[in-house]
Amino acid sequence: MNSPVAMDALLSRLFSSEEEELYILDCMAYFMVFMAACTFVTLLFENIPYGRYATSRYGFPVHARFAWFVQELPAFFVPVCLVAWTSSSKTSVLPNQLLIAMYFCHYIQRSLIYPFLIRGGKPTPFVSFVLAFVFCIYNGYMQIRYLSHYAVYPAHWITHPCFIIGSVLWLVGWLVNVHADHILRNLRKPGETGYKIPTGGLFEYVSGANFLGEITEWAGFALAGHSVQCSAFAIFTTVVLASRAVAHHKWYLAKFEDYPKNRKALIPFVF
Repeated sequence: MNSPVAMDALLSRLFSSEEEELYILDCMAYFMVFMAACTFVTLLFENIPYGRYATSRYGFPVHARFAWFVQELPAFFVPVCLVAWTSSSKTSVLPNQLLIAMYFCHYIQRSLIYPFLIRGGKPTPFVSFVLAFVFCIYNGYMQIRYLSHYAVYPAHWITHPCFIIGSVLWLVGWLVNVHADHILRNLRKPGETGYKIPTGGLFEYVSGANFLGEITEWAGFALAGHSVQCSAFAIFTTVVLASRAVAHHKWYLAKFEDYPKNRKALIPFVF
């Protein structure tokens, strides 16, 4: 039995019909939106326990590079398996291919490149590490199973304003995110420790330039993908990363007396 047939047979044992699996994928997306709402309320009272906000309450520390690599890897590995080991005509349709390519472009960089560029980095609490790992499995399956097997777009979708604008937003967001990460990695010279004020790029306008880039990226992905699955991911990402941006902004203002007072948290000149 070849791999696509084997994977399809496995999935057919889990779901009695394609209609049932699509219903489950929709439920997963709505549950993610619900979790985004719960996370929003929680983050009003406490910062996400990672990096400079990590505490021993959330488990023993996991080495930063190891944590980033392992927790992000399922977001790449699970979709690779779904695309390579399932038989579906959707992966030969151009809009589906382009959306899947957007997803992989982000996670190839985030899971296979970014972790090995980290210089130092604060350890990640075990609970945060596990939650990120589970989320990457959950979201990776939901996004790519839907795009590779169920998403149906009209033939002219790649010329639709939603797809064009969404794709441009995705690309701009991805470039901003990668550039901001580059700036943060190079804040300290070899041998230096401690925090410094980031400068350059969008950091001249906001404290969370890297977060703004990723939020823009997945908002564009949601607009181009035009599905509840893509939108749920964008909503969850926005809730989590906007909270981080606000927390970082407050932290910078409290730590550095000379921190630029005209710099905003997330949206230039606004917020």
